[in-house]
Amino acid sequence: MADYYINIFLDEEKLKRLEGVGLANRVQEIGGRKAVQVGMDRMDQKKLLKGFPDLTFDASNACVLPEQAEKILLDVIGNTKTLEVMKIAIMKLYNPLAGKALRAKIT
Repeated sequence: MADYYINIFLDEEKLKRLEGVGLANRVQEIGGRKAVQVGMDRMDQKKLLKGFPDLTFDASNACVLPEQAEKILLDVIGNTKTLEVMKIAIMKLYNPLAGKALRAKIT
């Protein structure tokens, strides 16, 4: 079982996309809305917090990604046809070098 979750709230388009890849059985009700939860471990959560410092987690250790990041995550889910995608998705969502100057020793 995962330590943390990303909630993806579904509109009709997102729901049809998940149904198309065979994940309709993973849809659940969260706060009266249809959603899926993508589980992650503590390391993934730390990386997400570095990449998205404004990300907040609720009492159930769940968060909602910004729109662009959610789109990337949905693309990964659609391509892999599973919700167990954080090891793959984190590489696309978290860029540890973002905003840092490149350093190189020139000899």
